[in-house]
Amino acid sequence: MKTSLLIGSNGYLGRHLSVFLDHNNFKNQNFDIHPAGFEGLNNYRQFDITDKISFQNLDANVDFIFLFAGLTGTADGFDKYQDFVKVNEIGLLNLFDWMRSSGCKARIIFPSTRLVYKGRKNYALKEDDAKETKTIYALNKLAAENLLWMYQNAFGVNYTVFRICVPYGNLFGNTYSYGTIGFFLDKATKNQDIVLFGDGSIRRSFTHVADICNTIYYAILHEDSENQIYNIGGENLSLLAAATLVADKFGVGINFMPWPEMALKLESDDTVFDDSKLRSLINPSRKFDLQNWLASF
Repeated sequence: MKTSLLIGSNGYLGRHLSVFLDHNNFKNQNFDIHPAGFEGLNNYRQFDITDKISFQNLDANVDFIFLFAGLTGTADGFDKYQDFVKVNEIGLLNLFDWMRSSGCKARIIFPSTRLVYKGRKNYALKEDDAKETKTIYALNKLAAENLLWMYQNAFGVNYTVFRICVPYGNLFGNTYSYGTIGFFLDKATKNQDIVLFGDGSIRRSFTHVADICNTIYYAILHEDSENQIYNIGGENLSLLAAATLVADKFGVGINFMPWPEMALKLESDDTVFDDSKLRSLINPSRKFDLQNWLASF
């Protein structure tokens, strides 16, 4: 049986991964900033990643530490930069400091984002392609990736990074989805037309959260995934195609609007993932595509 700490277990990805680990013979401990854990979480304890003292109560004798705590956002980071840096970067440094002092030899599993890439039209991005950070959040994620490499090089702290493009879906609770698909569903389920900025031609890799958890699980069990960065692949769709699937399901329309000035400055071109590096390690089978998932509503 593998043992783990999951920091950020109340978040969208964290709570799904926690339940997945429980179902796959992991002995997992859950932590988050909130006083109580998400319904269905076992072995939960409140924890503040920005407080160095909090780390002294962690169990150092584990195989993995899933660091899924963090602040997300686009323009929000410009106004709350201190909070973003404190949680997303200082929190990781606090973890490193505790691991060094406690002798913890766990491997850190870290989720990164499509937003570290410079988007490219009609091109599937590989892990070593050009980077571009247009938001504080994107900069935090790229800095964290670099910090993981730095501490591995200097102190032998092992890690695996998974870059995730557009997750969607929900296996429990009342929230249908997250991010892009969640926005579309929020409108459509209220019988409102979906709003798209521009012409909707921008493309993304869409991946169901269960497939994300499944991919992470099988990849980290493979010893060759140590100290590697992987794109998690998905379904290559334009935003218009994804919105049309949702709109057709619920019988609503799609309204096109000009990009707001700030959103246009921060948006990237296509971010579609090439996951051949991951596929050379494992054969991640995806059980869901967006159309079939929507059919279940």
